[in-house]
Amino acid sequence: MGILQKELLPHYTYEDYKQWEGRWELIEGIPYAMTPLPRPKHQRISNKIATQLELLLENCPKCVALLPVDWKVAEDIVIQPDNLVVCSERIEKIFEKPYLDIPPTLIFEIISQATEKKDRYIKPKIYAKEAVKYYVLINPETEEVEVYELEKNNFKLKSKFKRDGKFSFDLSYCVINFNFTQIFL
Repeated sequence: MGILQKELLPHYTYEDYKQWEGRWELIEGIPYAMTPLPRPKHQRISNKIATQLELLLENCPKCVALLPVDWKVAEDIVIQPDNLVVCSERIEKIFEKPYLDIPPTLIFEIISQATEKKDRYIKPKIYAKEAVKYYVLINPETEEVEVYELEKNNFKLKSKFKRDGKFSFDLSYCVINFNFTQIFL
């Protein structure tokens, strides 16, 4: 979007966002509708990711797995990753506010035709700026997985595979060995 076009659009904030009905994300003051709801295959993959993360993090008390939650990055940026892992020395503090205000360590985005541009090109810039350590893109239709790791303020592709694959994520407080094969069963 050109600079002149962007200047003509209203610039929304978290206060505006709280008033909206339905599911939205707010990126640099611009609202993005999150409709229609994710397809059943997307939901199933997300649930399998969440289940596996819960099991892998049982012995890692400084990290928690979350499903979509408002992550308030700035007053004009509120995003909802599909699945995420947050790690902190004081992890209990993340439950005190109605939104997440610290960066996740690991983010999973399950892409669709409607979200691919945003998930592949817009959100990673925010994630890199906020120092998210790992970013995973999953295509439920092709069953392809791309795992990125933050290096020198940019995401570098660390692994790409179709359906069958594993990856070890070093979350600082623990290392988890995620089996991507299980999310497509």
